[in-house]
Amino acid sequence: MNFTQFLESLKNLNSKTIAGPIIIVMLLAMMILPIPAIGLDLLFTFNIALSILVLMIGLQTAKPLDFLAFPTVLLVTTMLRLSLNVASTRLVLTEGHTGPAAAGKVIEAFGHFLIGGNYAVGIVVFIILTIINFTVVTKGAGRIAEVGARFTLDAMPGKQMAIDADLNAGLIGQDEARSRRAEIGQEAEFYGAMDGASKYVRGDAIAGILVIVINILGGLIVGMLQHDLSFNEAVKNYTLLAIGDGLVAQIPSLIISVAAGIVVSRVANNQDIGTQLTKQLFTNPKILNITAIIIGGMGLIPGMPNLAFLLLAATLAGIAYSLKNQSKKLLESEANASQEVAQESIDATWDDVMPVDALGLEVGFRLVPLVDSRHGGDLIKRIKALRKKFAQDVGFLTPPVHICDNLDLKPSAYVIKLKGVEVAKGESHYGQFLAINPGNVTGELPGPVTSDPAFDLPAIWIDNSLREDAQSKGYTVVDASTVIATHLNHVIGMHASELLGHQEVQQLVTLLAKESPKLVEDLIPKLLTTSVVQKVLQNLLVEGVTIRDMHTIMETLIEYAPHTQDPADLTAKVRIKLGRAITQQLFPHSNEMSVISLENNLERLLMQAVTGSGENSSIEPGIAKTLANEANEAAKAQERNGHSPVLLVASPLRATLAKFLKRVTPNLRVLSHEELPDSKTIRVANLIGGSV
Repeated sequence: MNFTQFLESLKNLNSKTIAGPIIIVMLLAMMILPIPAIGLDLLFTFNIALSILVLMIGLQTAKPLDFLAFPTVLLVTTMLRLSLNVASTRLVLTEGHTGPAAAGKVIEAFGHFLIGGNYAVGIVVFIILTIINFTVVTKGAGRIAEVGARFTLDAMPGKQMAIDADLNAGLIGQDEARSRRAEIGQEAEFYGAMDGASKYVRGDAIAGILVIVINILGGLIVGMLQHDLSFNEAVKNYTLLAIGDGLVAQIPSLIISVAAGIVVSRVANNQDIGTQLTKQLFTNPKILNITAIIIGGMGLIPGMPNLAFLLLAATLAGIAYSLKNQSKKLLESEANASQEVAQESIDATWDDVMPVDALGLEVGFRLVPLVDSRHGGDLIKRIKALRKKFAQDVGFLTPPVHICDNLDLKPSAYVIKLKGVEVAKGESHYGQFLAINPGNVTGELPGPVTSDPAFDLPAIWIDNSLREDAQSKGYTVVDASTVIATHLNHVIGMHASELLGHQEVQQLVTLLAKESPKLVEDLIPKLLTTSVVQKVLQNLLVEGVTIRDMHTIMETLIEYAPHTQDPADLTAKVRIKLGRAITQQLFPHSNEMSVISLENNLERLLMQAVTGSGENSSIEPGIAKTLANEANEAAKAQERNGHSPVLLVASPLRATLAKFLKRVTPNLRVLSHEELPDSKTIRVANLIGGSV
């Protein structure tokens, strides 16, 4: 690389990129090169301002990861203080004989103004500050960071499983899942780094004590031997300079240590420390009144500082009175608003005819905060996310979910309604977490035993304090909002065909017409009505077939609509065209299909029953019972072996058996031979009909 290329590379450097190396070089230079007094004044002032800035940032953080650079900041600020100690020591020893201003105005101010020029007081104050910083603040912050790192690492597997559960339920997308996984790793790294970084501050406190001793002893030797100062004069000059130098370094160190303790001791929420403390300490009038009475009683004791105690008691009582009045006015305004609404004219109009919501969610009064964003409720956000995920996976957008409270329900109960009819219900406890046993947990948890309302897995309701323990034992831990959202997502999937109404089909057709207008024009209404197309799509959804590939579905309908208008026949033709997508959904990672098949005699009997009865085909009761029992056992065996339960039958039997077996074995999928792509290999794992 020539000189010109070197200059070009310098021009392309980002100023933020080279800031780090420049700071380190400057810190090393401060230890080696002499700095004038005015320079020390500026640097000491900058050090104090930097420590206050770090403290203010720590107070404003809502969670520790908001200040991810804090461990590095601890190292840099510690190096800055040590560099200043070296630079100031050089100036104290070389110029200390000239007087207290030898090392700059800042050190002189700390030596005179803060301790009144009394070096004995200065030594005591310095030792107290150092002990507080070393044994209390820094040691406590380091211990919190150490324990936080340990528990974070123990809880990582459970948190990862919770993220995977949210992702599979459609509550979050791939990007958010990636972000949350990265955040979990960053949290463990942050606490580990803070545990190590706190050792810098503790070492800085020890170095501060050694520096002040060296400055005093070295100053006495230099002043008395080199500058012919008397013992008393040397003690006065160099002790005050050493104490001022120590204080001007230890006070910023103490501020930084307090900031570290605040950051690592925070419990993550959406509020800064000031708002959190204010809301939790000074919002309960009853507690404030009790405190005021106790303080006031102490103020009446003879010999106590009565004025101070009584003044504080009056202040607390005033705050409690103000809060009580505010709460009373709020309740009165709400009551007046309700009364005004009740007194309005209630003449009947057509507006009183309320349409039935396609999807409804009713919650008990204890679950109302889950849908109130002002109280941190995120249920509405989760429902929006699952509707989006459903639209991407299945191929159409479900109607909005109408959420309302229902005082007739149990306080923690909820009901899911489909077109005004209850289809599912459950309970979710606000403020608690549901620890779901996926089958491989390593320990038990205290709490009421229940089951996951969506998939009926064994579960336990636990408090927030047991969350980390549950995750470390392998439980999938979800909050109250996630329980409801997951159950709702499961219900939507089970009733997808009923949610695909005429309006949704029209929206799909309109969307397809933007890309393929001729395709839609040739089918609707020339060959089929929208109602027939809707019925075909509903038939696909009933058996769990997605309708994302509308282009293939419409092309198939155009091909076969001139020959038949029967939705069942058209559905069968569409399924054959979508065969590759259907099998890919059931066997995503293998070219071999492990399936269930019918014994030849049973298949022949069923073919005779179907073809002989025409549209009103029925199965003889004895055969039907045997078929249902053996299909159920075969499906369970497939699931135990980790395979999708799929029954492979002849084409004429597929629709009849799918409809019949759905009632007894909902998880069993029925495919015909024509729906299988040539690229798949078939392996019959179970046979039905051996006892027929």
